[in-house]
Amino acid sequence: MYYTYVIRSENDGRFYTGSTNDLRKRLSEHNIGRVTSTKSRGPFELIYYEASLNEKDARAREKYLKTGMGKRYIKNRLKRFLSLTGCKKQPAGSWRKPGHQQ
Repeated sequence: MYYTYVIRSENDGRFYTGSTNDLRKRLSEHNIGRVTSTKSRGPFELIYYEASLNEKDARAREKYLKTGMGKRYIKNRLKRFLSLTGCKKQPAGSWRKPGHQQ
């Protein structure tokens, strides 16, 4: 199995989308700072994932979820969860890579 996932930083509330073949291991890597793109933003919580039978499909889904339409899909899909956790509206830059300027 391959997974496309969305995690949220408990530190700054921003999201990160990725894909992997070992979801538990990858979440652990994010949380202990082994992933360069999220190194200084942990800890993280897994808020969404999808399973695929092959890596190509998981990577294609990851690419889609990083688009504007994909971000809207996740926000609509998780609307209830986000409102229960106090994230009624994410800041415009909540999906941007760390250090990216608007």
